[in-house]
Amino acid sequence: MKEIELKALKENLPQVLSFVDGQLEELGCAFRIITQIDIAVEEIFINIASYAYDPETGPAAIRVEIREDPLSVVISFTDSGKPYDPLAKPDPDIDLPLHQRPRGGLGIFMVKKTMDDVTYEYKDGQNILTIKKTLDG
Repeated sequence: MKEIELKALKENLPQVLSFVDGQLEELGCAFRIITQIDIAVEEIFINIASYAYDPETGPAAIRVEIREDPLSVVISFTDSGKPYDPLAKPDPDIDLPLHQRPRGGLGIFMVKKTMDDVTYEYKDGQNILTIKKTLDG
């Protein structure tokens, strides 16, 4: 398990992606899977940077854990910002015409659709959002 902690600022996204991609590339992960994970990581980190501490800023920790049988990656995002469960909101109705859809929620919907598991907990004053993607099978 490896972890990086940095300020939750949008300009730190390349560093977060580089950290995560480094772990995935060591595993010889397929480009398609890396792309799906990168989209999820970007969505989650940018949401933390945009909303968790608004109008202030604060730290975010990203932890990457590789699990065996089946081979999978588990990535956790932890911040001490305002408590917020992005999974509590209902999924957007993607069958509605674009102009009739309420704003927001599409990013986390994409994360839920492309990852094998997405969980949230608020523990010890921290938001912890965890995504899991199976890499083989």
